[in-house]
Amino acid sequence: MEGAPYIKSDIKEKYVFIETFGCQMNENDTERTLSFLRGPGYFKTDCAEKAGLILVNTCGVREKAEQKVYSAIGRFKELKNENPHLIIGVLGCVAQKEGARLLKKIPYLDMVIGTHNIHNIAFLIKEVAENKKRVAKTEFYATLDAREYSAHQEGGVKAFVSIMRGCDNFCAYCIVPHVRGKEVSRRPHDILKEARELAEKGTKEVCLIGQNVNSYKGDATFPALLKMVCEVDGMERVRFVTSHPKDISDELICLFGEEPKIAKSIHLPLQSGSDRILGLMRRGYTVSGYLGKVNILRNLYPDISITTDIIAGFPGETGEDFEKTMDCIGEVEFDGIFSFKYSPRPMTDAASFKDQVPFELKQARLERLQSAQKEITAKKNISLVGKTMEVLVEGKSKLSPEELTGRTGCNRAVNFAGAGEEGLYGRIIDVLITGAGANSLKGTHQKESGLLCC
Repeated sequence: MEGAPYIKSDIKEKYVFIETFGCQMNENDTERTLSFLRGPGYFKTDCAEKAGLILVNTCGVREKAEQKVYSAIGRFKELKNENPHLIIGVLGCVAQKEGARLLKKIPYLDMVIGTHNIHNIAFLIKEVAENKKRVAKTEFYATLDAREYSAHQEGGVKAFVSIMRGCDNFCAYCIVPHVRGKEVSRRPHDILKEARELAEKGTKEVCLIGQNVNSYKGDATFPALLKMVCEVDGMERVRFVTSHPKDISDELICLFGEEPKIAKSIHLPLQSGSDRILGLMRRGYTVSGYLGKVNILRNLYPDISITTDIIAGFPGETGEDFEKTMDCIGEVEFDGIFSFKYSPRPMTDAASFKDQVPFELKQARLERLQSAQKEITAKKNISLVGKTMEVLVEGKSKLSPEELTGRTGCNRAVNFAGAGEEGLYGRIIDVLITGAGANSLKGTHQKESGLLCC
């Protein structure tokens, strides 16, 4: 929020504008970056023209996402021309991948900060501002530096807490292990300390994040860590992302029924419905194994929300392979799908695979699966009309100034009348669902408790 004070100052150089691309892990990195900037006296602005420091937090998982990054940086060139003291920096996966090459590609860029070096941002700003240096810091560290997570988030109704860094899976298409490094887990003590501090600031929902939370190894199993976070006073909901299908355990599945604070929502990337393609991707599971876990979840918890990732047009994907993916979509009826055309990424094995699928065919397949999922999502949303659901109120709706917005435990957005009831912010309330759209639900606040769902 603009004006949230890190310092009380009107000095232009002390305003930071940060643009974030990519996933929830990048959003968490942005929050961490802002927290590290409080020490040097920066506070956030939503207006780039007002800033003395502009940061672009990048995603390199897909080619299109990387292209957006260069476009975003280009928009700030004129601001740099108008204000030579303006500092522009790049963070995240593209920064890690390109390193000092970015300084050569973009002459008006001042800083390149890799994924392991966010905690060094204040030092790097000083190097630029006082020593007039252009800097790139992209070293990898084999262990977690305690300083990496020592700064504290401001909090809010919802917050992310990182529990690990990196990935050891090396799926054939994925650049993440190359730009985030090997898996390293935080200690439970440090994670719980951060969760308690957030709860004290009013956070009601925490999402534990990692590239593969199921492989957490911080002196406790991941289910044990979840139980500990559920015991934090004041924390009402606990989520987690992302789960790798090959690592999800019976203990974790049972936890949905044992811990009422754990939201009945899971993101379980499938990527393809073809065993042949999953083998080429090096995913480590079969379609039948995946569906078996989905069936267990659905049988135990009929109201659980299951979302997934799908890649259309992986190298060598035939029409038959794609039809198997469509069959899976129809059988599972996911609550939501994050779907993408395959794009070759540097440093990954799949980039050199033969039988690359033509762009037009990838696009046609993507549009077909997205169209099918749109119908499934609409049907699922309509089925909730008439039910009363528990909704965590997050604030005012972007759709209407007269409405509030929040999310159910199964992670559906709900908009409902009550903009004047600011006392509802951060509370879990009962909302009767009265309408369903493609991406959200409409509802009415029920002051009396009714039948609860999700």
